[in-house]
Amino acid sequence: MTTFDRRDLLKGAGAAALVSGLGAPALAQAAGKVVVGTWGGDYARLLTKNIEDPILKPKGMEVVQDQAGDAPRRAKMVAERRLPRGTVDIQGLSAANMYEMNEAGVIETIDYAKIPNAKNLIPAMKYPYGVGHIYSGNVVIYNPKVITAAPTGFKDWLDPKHGNKIGFIDIQYQSIMIAASLAGTNGASMNDLDKAKEVLMAVKKAGARVYPTNEAFAAAMKNEEIGISAIWKARVVQWQNAGIPCEAVSPVEGIPIYVSGFVIQKNAPNKDNAYAYMNAMLEKAPQEAFAVDMGYNGTVTGLTVAPDLQKRIGFTPEEEKKLRDLDYAFLAKNDSAMKEWWDKVFKA
Repeated sequence: MTTFDRRDLLKGAGAAALVSGLGAPALAQAAGKVVVGTWGGDYARLLTKNIEDPILKPKGMEVVQDQAGDAPRRAKMVAERRLPRGTVDIQGLSAANMYEMNEAGVIETIDYAKIPNAKNLIPAMKYPYGVGHIYSGNVVIYNPKVITAAPTGFKDWLDPKHGNKIGFIDIQYQSIMIAASLAGTNGASMNDLDKAKEVLMAVKKAGARVYPTNEAFAAAMKNEEIGISAIWKARVVQWQNAGIPCEAVSPVEGIPIYVSGFVIQKNAPNKDNAYAYMNAMLEKAPQEAFAVDMGYNGTVTGLTVAPDLQKRIGFTPEEEKKLRDLDYAFLAKNDSAMKEWWDKVFKA
C-alpha cells in the first residue's frame, strides 16, 4: 500500500523548474491525424473544447475520437495486439487500467523527451507507461437533510443503520470494495477482500440500493431516495453545481486516489501526434479549464485556480497526507473475482 503525499511528491517540482530553461526538446509541428480513445459524455466534450479545438486543430491536426467505455476499448487494444497498425493512437484510461494494459504488453513505454510540458508534471503522475491527466479522491457524499449526523468516513457510510438510504453505483464496484476494505480494517488495508465482503453483505441485508449509472444515482440523491455513498470529490462538485443537495467528507480511513490519464498503443499509426496530444493536455490553460469544468485537480504544477474552487475540489495539507495511491497489481489480479462477487450479491 502506497501513501500518496503530494508534499513529498512536489519536491521534484523545484528541480524541474531549474532545468526548464535548459532547452527542452522542441515538439514537432503537429499535423496529420490522431485517433483518441475516450469515454463519451462530458469528458469527450471537454477534450474537444479545451485541448483539441484551441491547441491541436489550429496546428493542422485532425482529431478523431473513438468513444466507448474503457472495457470495450481495452478489449479492442488486446484484440489488435498482433496487427502491425492499430486503429487508435492514444487511449484515455484510469491509472488502474493503464497498469493492466501495460501488463498486457499493448502500450508504449513513454519517451518523456517527446513531451516538453512533462517537466511540470507532479512526479506521481509520471508513469513509465502513461501520463496522468487529472485526478481526484474518493470521498463520502451525503445529503444533510437525509443523514443529519455528518459522517467521518467510510465506516460511517457503510453502517447498516442507514438502511435503504445507502446508495451504490454499479460501475464503481471496485472503488466500493476498496472503501469497504478500509472501513472493515479501520484504514489499515485497501486490499482485504474478506473484510470488504463482510461489510458489504451487512449493508446489502439492511437494504442498500444499487444504481446502474452515475446519472441514476444523482437522480436518487436529488429526490432523497438515498442519502449517503462515496464518489470522487470532483463528481460531488459537479452535482453541487447542478443543484443536487450534497456535501463531501474526506474519510478518516484514507482517501483512495483516482487518476485519469493517457497511454499510447504500441502499434499506434500516428505516434508523433499521440505525443503532441499528451503535450497539449499538459498545457496550463486546459489543465485549469478541467478544474473549472469538471472539478478535477490538474497534474502539473504552477496552475492558477480560484481559491474558492480550490477549496471545493482540492485537499488540505492534512488531507493530502491521507491520499493513497492504489495497489494496481492487486486490482489487476483480483478485478474479475471482485466483479463476479459483486454481480452475484448485488445484481442477482
